[in-house]
Amino acid sequence: MTLCVWLMGAAPATGFAAGQEPVYADMTGHWAKDSVAKMSTLGILDGFPDGTFRPEEAVTADQFVKMLLLSYSELYPNGERGWKSSFFGSLSEANKSVLQRDYRNFTFQPDASGYWAKPYVDLAEDLNILAKSQFADYKVKLKREDVAEIVYYTLKETEFLEDSAYSTGLASQYGDYLSLSSRAQRFVAEVTAKGIMEGYPNGYFGAGLPVTRAEALRILERLTDKNGRINASAGTEGSYVKMVPTADGSYKKLIFPSEKMMGAYSVMLEAAALRGTNYDMQGTVLRLFKDAAAKSKGVAAPAGTSGTWDEASLWLEPGYRIYGVTIRLQDGMLARNQEAVNTFTAYIFGNHTDTFRNLFDQVCSQLADGQPVENRTVVIGDYSVEIAVQDSGKTAVFSILEK
Repeated sequence: MTLCVWLMGAAPATGFAAGQEPVYADMTGHWAKDSVAKMSTLGILDGFPDGTFRPEEAVTADQFVKMLLLSYSELYPNGERGWKSSFFGSLSEANKSVLQRDYRNFTFQPDASGYWAKPYVDLAEDLNILAKSQFADYKVKLKREDVAEIVYYTLKETEFLEDSAYSTGLASQYGDYLSLSSRAQRFVAEVTAKGIMEGYPNGYFGAGLPVTRAEALRILERLTDKNGRINASAGTEGSYVKMVPTADGSYKKLIFPSEKMMGAYSVMLEAAALRGTNYDMQGTVLRLFKDAAAKSKGVAAPAGTSGTWDEASLWLEPGYRIYGVTIRLQDGMLARNQEAVNTFTAYIFGNHTDTFRNLFDQVCSQLADGQPVENRTVVIGDYSVEIAVQDSGKTAVFSILEK
């Protein structure tokens, strides 16, 4: 099902007809001349009645939100406007429902009887692009990290997030990166890795600086047209990349350090299938549950809660080149999960699989009998296996590191 909403009479303030390329008196020779002309023609942002565009004026939060939403729509020759099918198709089912049900009659027009930007702000909040009341005053001039935050959450709803280690590595080259809060660093890293925002010639991102009208249009042009993005990749040629699901139901790109570890992710999915539907896969962690009731409680439990509902987990830490198995001893746990654990560890150890299985069975038997198990490291083939007993002997963690 497609969705179409329309706007009538979207004539620019400068008087240019819809689809006619505008000529602004103050854009001659400007670095963003082509972007401004293109985006203005599409009705994303208008000039002023005096025939100027004023590219160096700071963009405000409400202006940027309006421009962002309009960037995902199409302006037709008759002045009508509708969502781009590519945008609608990129949304989650929940957000598609928001447009189809709550904003079925969205007109793209400013509010004529109240705050002009309210329709745009409300929609952006309901699509999770903005947090509720993110700005106390939407007339505030946006700083570069503010724009990075809005773009970050737009990407999260319409695309996927890059591997955090990769994006942080790129953004950490900015001279002012460490001056940002850890939260803002995440946003700046993502827009850098996506090739949507870049630093200045002096090597700084420009934290704290306002975003101009011209810059805003260039950013939105790159956001909505991937062909215009900067190639921000650095040393990722030959990398092993896979899209993985995240806890919030979206996806992110994950870069694995080796073909072997990327293959381990696929083996984890095979191991999950051995438990029917009693598993949950988020990122690079596969949680295995006793039954459907335990899974329901485990998946619904807020992050950081004390209740542990999974009885075993298989996991990967790509940034540290570590494979892992965690078990929580309870009746029948080994019988239910032995095949899944064996599938995963056989892939890792190959010809040395029996050596690991003997170690694994020994530790499990000792814990089941109430015997103390010493934390230690055992070398098996090309790997070092660190054994850590936790939770008063009820949990054992096997961390498998490449030597």
